[in-house]
Amino acid sequence: MLIDKLNWRYATKKMDPAKAVSEDKVDRIIEAARLAPTSSGLQPFEIIVVTNPDVRAKIQEIAWNQAQITDGSHLLVFAAWDNYTPERINHMFDLTNEERGFKNEGWEKYRQSLLDSYPKRDPEVNFEHAARQAYIGFGMAVAQAAFEGVDATPMEGFDPAKLDEILGLREKGLRSVTILPLGYRQEEGDWLVNLKKIRRPLDQFVSKVE
Repeated sequence: MLIDKLNWRYATKKMDPAKAVSEDKVDRIIEAARLAPTSSGLQPFEIIVVTNPDVRAKIQEIAWNQAQITDGSHLLVFAAWDNYTPERINHMFDLTNEERGFKNEGWEKYRQSLLDSYPKRDPEVNFEHAARQAYIGFGMAVAQAAFEGVDATPMEGFDPAKLDEILGLREKGLRSVTILPLGYRQEEGDWLVNLKKIRRPLDQFVSKVE
């Protein structure tokens, strides 16, 4: 049950460098992110999988020296489009038409409405919108990692500009949003592992309009 897995997971502080996550589990974690819903189905983000030890060491240096980045076996970098362009919008609409094998008049009108609005907006507005879509996929990846019994540590604590430089993201029209080390907890030395999970009670979290 997913709820049980979400109760099991926590932001792992110490990972066992001797234990690697299998590629099939990593593939399913990435697939969960790929299947995430996004605004207009544009999927305006990509995932960079970093396993190279030297590259991860460089990333650790610009991420408050958080050990999970190098002690885990995989680092997922979620990077959003730096802007919405006609080429990017058209690519996704064309892909949809190709996969479905037909064109829909309403769908084509919707394409034109996006082409008439998104590329005209400030690039920073578009990046922030794309980054929010990346977070949806990021959340799916965190949940799938828990479902797989894989530990993960969601991180925003890094220098985005320097991470972009390390991975050459700007040249690809991408900007880093968040990162997710994957691995297995090393209970000895992890101060958080046995502490009770704390979340606000439902009556402080949910209100109903009936």
